[in-house]
Amino acid sequence: MITEELTGTPRAESAPPTTGRTIPARQARTLAREALVAQGLPAAEAEQVADALVTTSLRGIDTHGLRLLPQYAAELATGVAKAGARPTVVQDKGAGLLLDADGSLGVLAGLAAARLAAERAARFGVAAVGVRNSNHFGAASVYTRTLARTGLVGIAVTSAASRVAPYGGVEPLFGTNPISVAAGSGDEEFALDMATSQVCFGEVKQRRTEGRDLDGGWATDRRGRPTAQPDEAYALSPLGGYKGQGLAMAVTLLGAVLTGTAPDWRLSQVGEGTPGESRGIGHLVLALDPAAFTGTDGFAAGLTDLLTTVRASTPATDRPVLAPGDPQRAHERDREARGIPLDAGTAAALDELAARLGLPGTEEVPA
Repeated sequence: MITEELTGTPRAESAPPTTGRTIPARQARTLAREALVAQGLPAAEAEQVADALVTTSLRGIDTHGLRLLPQYAAELATGVAKAGARPTVVQDKGAGLLLDADGSLGVLAGLAAARLAAERAARFGVAAVGVRNSNHFGAASVYTRTLARTGLVGIAVTSAASRVAPYGGVEPLFGTNPISVAAGSGDEEFALDMATSQVCFGEVKQRRTEGRDLDGGWATDRRGRPTAQPDEAYALSPLGGYKGQGLAMAVTLLGAVLTGTAPDWRLSQVGEGTPGESRGIGHLVLALDPAAFTGTDGFAAGLTDLLTTVRASTPATDRPVLAPGDPQRAHERDREARGIPLDAGTAAALDELAARLGLPGTEEVPA
């Protein structure tokens, strides 16, 4: 559990699906693209969102991958996300910009911010792009890895509707407020993508469905007491106690306060937005060009040294020591070959979309 959390895949996100159904990656991309086009999204933009969702699922981050496709389609259908959105730069200080997403899908807003950050970092060495008036943007590593593949260091945070109580508190004030940092590519990639809560709320819902207790330290009840009963879970617990609260507040500061968007406790949950209105999520994407600091070659050598040293360190068990991103690449290789495994709810939702669109759906895993 500790290794998974340190490498950016909280255990809840890498939990094995509960059904014997999969979908091949190429088939999943087609289905996702066509489902979004059917809701009015231009084909090129639908392709970007589909690729982000499928890549996230391939990397084992199931809570932020294909499981979100029906929700994103519903947001387009109800106008919570605008299919014809036109993001606009509303503040421009050169290396710092503010982008109004015009209510677009968060994935498109995040990718637009990453492109802007890359362009400005090429000029200034560093760039920060704040985003307001957006929606849920999925896995934060989608944007940091996009920057990393161009030779930059990518950093991304986002606000999110409140699920997490402050340390020692009762009411949920913060979202799961992820932090992602990425650099390098391939096997020489550092890719941290972690929530600032102990677990995502989707895992609590899954445990309710399965009738299973929660792990210790995951959640608290309406009196702020730790509980193992999923039906009693009122708020999630911050990662590492007061330190996790501090990180969550830092993300709110950067993703919401800095971008002029509503704080976490004033945001609606995914699926509970007001029709025709953006959920008003805020993001911040930063790009740093190593050429402006130690130099491209020096940075590459230092990154290799960092990754190699950590991976070669003496393990305390029979499991090797990993760096952030290592488990995700292993998932990706396996799922590219075997297909993306799906939980029962996601499999049913994808099959319903496939039937509606006349496309192939999920497949049963051979016995």
